[in-house]
Amino acid sequence: MPTAALLCLALLTATPDAGTPAATTPTAAVNAVLDDWHKAAAQADEARYFGHFTPDAVYLGTDATERWTRDEFRAWAKPYFSKGKAWSFTAVSRHVSFSKDGAVAWFDEALATPNMGPARGSGVLVKDGGTWKIAQYNLSIPIPNDLMDDFKARIEAHAKKQKGK
Repeated sequence: MPTAALLCLALLTATPDAGTPAATTPTAAVNAVLDDWHKAAAQADEARYFGHFTPDAVYLGTDATERWTRDEFRAWAKPYFSKGKAWSFTAVSRHVSFSKDGAVAWFDEALATPNMGPARGSGVLVKDGGTWKIAQYNLSIPIPNDLMDDFKARIEAHAKKQKGK
């Protein structure tokens, strides 16, 4: 019995404490940043949301006119955050890759959104000290190939209408 007791004691001491964070992989670290970034928008936490960007970050929205620096995007988004309801994106799947030196990550993600339907995000993160920061994000709405001709015609008609204004 003493051997069994020692074996149990060894197993118990080898198990990580629930309060101790487990070692994380680079992919898990990037996923945690992106998941928290999306959660911050859903919770309308403006400081946390924009804190995930590099100072020179670029955000590309779904409209062709939406190319914003971090600060321009923050000014545009401020009314949404101020109302306590920004937007809610949930990653359904995500693929993350890294540069050889591990200082740059790029990703693409399929998103579930209540207001736009299925969407896609892609972007680049850079390691700033020990923290991953979003340097670029591109939000898009995937259009099924079978619908492309109709959407192309609608987009062209819209652009023509905008020129006539």
